[in-house]
Amino acid sequence: MALADYLKRKLQERDLLLMTHAVVGYPSLDDNWAMLECMHEAGVDLVELQLPFSEPIADGPLFIKANQAALDHGLHRDDYFRFMEKASRAFDFPLLFMGYYNSVFCMGHESFCDRLRSAGGEGYIIADLPTEEAADLDKYAKQHALDPIHIVTPLNSEARLREIAQTASGFIYCVARRGVTGKETRLDQDLIAYMQRCRHVIKLPLALGFGIKNAEHIRELRGVADIAIIGTACLEAWESGGRAGYLEFLQGLYEATL
Repeated sequence: MALADYLKRKLQERDLLLMTHAVVGYPSLDDNWAMLECMHEAGVDLVELQLPFSEPIADGPLFIKANQAALDHGLHRDDYFRFMEKASRAFDFPLLFMGYYNSVFCMGHESFCDRLRSAGGEGYIIADLPTEEAADLDKYAKQHALDPIHIVTPLNSEARLREIAQTASGFIYCVARRGVTGKETRLDQDLIAYMQRCRHVIKLPLALGFGIKNAEHIRELRGVADIAIIGTACLEAWESGGRAGYLEFLQGLYEATL
């Protein structure tokens, strides 16, 4: 099922969906598999799988550590795509590539899109690729039935929001604030106004990430976003509580979307 159709169906069932994140190779591929099993059991709607990179400039300290540790363990992009392919066959939630443009550039646009589609990926989130530089990659994405998930920020003007939305598909990733992942986001009137500006000019579903930490935050997102993105807090839950604590944390997040 195409990502747009999947999201449309899901949003008819619940007005707020849940997207989670894993850095492939950290703490290990076996741990990643256990994380996905927990995500499936908890009812997570979408998952972004991060390809480790040596300079993850949009990520906070925990994800920087995770990226570097995965690389130190020898995680190669071939391992990444094999893992994604195995996961796409085992689980029914869409899988999205998340990473940085250097990795994509080194593979070549057409090769990257071919590998991502062959591995069962539905689209990509590239944190450091601006819209005006993405046209060639997005062209190959369309040929391979992949969705380019583009990113907007609170600093974008209305004209810029429109420009970004014109070349995106699937959904829009709304960064909640300046800075990097991990720090807690204040769900205040400024954030609500920003999301309203996005809603006014963007017709795709809106996902909100960066600093969404717990079930209380998710409950506050009802009517503000269509998809809540939880990244750093998930990894924190794994490191502090292991599999059991991670599953309990995810179940609490999912229940907050109901």
